[in-house]
Amino acid sequence: MTDAPVLAVRGLSTQFRIGGAWRAATRNIAFDLYENQTIALVGESGCGKSITCQTILGLLPAAVARTEGSIVYQGRELVGLSDAEMETVRGKEIAMIFQEPMTALNPVMTVGEQIAEAIRVHRRCTKAEAKAEAIAFMDRVRIPAAAQRYNDYPHQFSGGMRQRIVIAMAMACKPKVLLADEPTTALDVTIQAQILAELRDLCANFNMSMVFITHSLGVVAAIADRVAVMYAGEIVELASVEELFAAPQHPYTRALFQAIPRVDETAENLQAIPGQVPPITAFPEGCRFAPRCPMRMEKCAGRPPRLAAADPASPHAVACFLHHDLALEEAAE
Repeated sequence: MTDAPVLAVRGLSTQFRIGGAWRAATRNIAFDLYENQTIALVGESGCGKSITCQTILGLLPAAVARTEGSIVYQGRELVGLSDAEMETVRGKEIAMIFQEPMTALNPVMTVGEQIAEAIRVHRRCTKAEAKAEAIAFMDRVRIPAAAQRYNDYPHQFSGGMRQRIVIAMAMACKPKVLLADEPTTALDVTIQAQILAELRDLCANFNMSMVFITHSLGVVAAIADRVAVMYAGEIVELASVEELFAAPQHPYTRALFQAIPRVDETAENLQAIPGQVPPITAFPEGCRFAPRCPMRMEKCAGRPPRLAAADPASPHAVACFLHHDLALEEAAE
């Protein structure tokens, strides 16, 4: 692992134009991603995980979305690049595995052609070379009889096999950063474990870093090095996997752990989180989790807490007044 991060995100905010006004879907997102490292973005639906990755890759249309902050990839600022400039990054340097493989794949093109097309666009090789490389990647993600199945269409594959094809497409240009948007959703646990193992192997073989989006803390434990817990468009806790699982600090993170079903406890002990994630048109002014938090205080409604480490020597950061008070925050300004 090098000293400089492959991807450095600072103060990233994504806003959408809704009803004539700009509304922030994400606010002040910040994290570093190093070589051969996987960081997981975890949280409920609507917390801004997918929006964060789409913003990094420049996929949001400028007509309805705008971005503030900084995204630095290997020393190059991505915020503000034109579409043509982003095309030199998207797919080749930073690739994405989308959540639903059936909608990510073109139903009227063979899977092999779709992988080969990505290779030809970014690597300027012949059709024969692209086909050979595509078959090699299909084989690498364990598609049986890859050469024969090159000419098959997406509907001829199972869900797990389609997910492998999407991974092969993303990996075809050997990117340095992979953004994986819930790549194991809707797969049974056996196939899920296989996909996770293959992603770990691919990252190791290609010295690749990964941002992995998931709802499941079990998946986080299986694949991630660091975890960013997101709620209502903000990172509320950032720590290594070991630190987070040993001592979750934010009330939302603790609630997520308490909501995990356990085989050694009865269903009556399952603790659901009351309420739901607010829409972006109704985000609270202060701590966005405060309306659902059993430990909320009066000052939680006044202003949002900073994401900071309770111990300056620790990289375990949390955005909660329970762990760093308002006076310390004001002194840091």
